[in-house]
Amino acid sequence: MKKKSAAKIVKAEKITPFLWFDNQAEEAAKFYVSVFKKNSKVLKVVRYGKTGPGPEGTVMLVSFQLAGKKFTALNGGPQFKFSLATSFVVDCVDQKEVDWFWAKLSEGGEKSQCGWLKDKYGLSWQIVPSVIPRYMSDSDSVKSQRVMSAVLKMSKIEIEVLKKAYRGDK
Repeated sequence: MKKKSAAKIVKAEKITPFLWFDNQAEEAAKFYVSVFKKNSKVLKVVRYGKTGPGPEGTVMLVSFQLAGKKFTALNGGPQFKFSLATSFVVDCVDQKEVDWFWAKLSEGGEKSQCGWLKDKYGLSWQIVPSVIPRYMSDSDSVKSQRVMSAVLKMSKIEIEVLKKAYRGDK
């Protein structure tokens, strides 16, 4: 007689970002997975049934993972849009990473200042090199203010410019 195997219990994360799209949830999830790559994947796609409210068979929810963090995307219709009040910060170790994420996430979107951009779906991102928090929190307020001044003049963040500002180079 075979023993019944215990059902695998998947523990839900305490907090999961939930993103409302008009009808591009699956497309957006696949795009984000292609950008973040490492430890990123589409986990599950749930489709609307006969009771709706979306057309039967169309994508309702997409569960996906980016850099190990779980997200859920909903195709909920056009009534709600993303705003700058919510954004995701991408911590970058070097200029190569800043350049990569800036190029990929801003493609078809809108570039702003101070490392902020909106992607082609309207979601806001901050592409931030890891030196910024260290420079901005320096106990020498003259150094941190020079860095802040430099950041305010940039669209995409350039680490070498930040280093020069931090050191006080001209």
